[in-house]
Amino acid sequence: MGALFLVATPIGNLGDISARAIDTLRNADVIACEDTRQTLKLLSHFGIQRPLTSYHDFNEREKAMELAGRIENGENVALVSDAGTPAISDPGFRLVRLCRESGITVISIPGANAAITALSASGLPSDQFLFVGFLPPKKAARREHLESLRTFRGTLIFYEGPHRILAALKICRRFSATGKPVSAAS
Repeated sequence: MGALFLVATPIGNLGDISARAIDTLRNADVIACEDTRQTLKLLSHFGIQRPLTSYHDFNEREKAMELAGRIENGENVALVSDAGTPAISDPGFRLVRLCRESGITVISIPGANAAITALSASGLPSDQFLFVGFLPPKKAARREHLESLRTFRGTLIFYEGPHRILAALKICRRFSATGKPVSAAS
């Protein structure tokens, strides 16, 4: 039986990838990726030529079964997202869960994580924090979600797209439980 390797990829600087991640990608039988075009740029930069297969939000349910079957047949599958750690606000948790339920080995290759990277550089308290992922896109759902988090006393970490960041900061400021300013780390 093979294994599933969750390989963290650089968030912006290709120099941030680890030697272990490069070695894992070089030795994978197949690399499952969110966007084959993005992953191809990364692989080309490091001279890695491996078969790619798409694994994204729209095919995740079906593709998880296929990939788990390939692993059970002895293949090593590396899963990458476009940037950062797979399964963290990116596709992957369904495949990981299926592999765990099937007794398939899952190995995480550490590396870039946008939430932790931003928190460490933000100057916000880091002794207690909650990663919330992406806020709901609709205004009413955002308000309801933020209201449910109002009493949390640690640092809240959200992901947000560049086109919605200003609106997100504006609404977060209104829901700040401490009354302290909301900070955006990049």
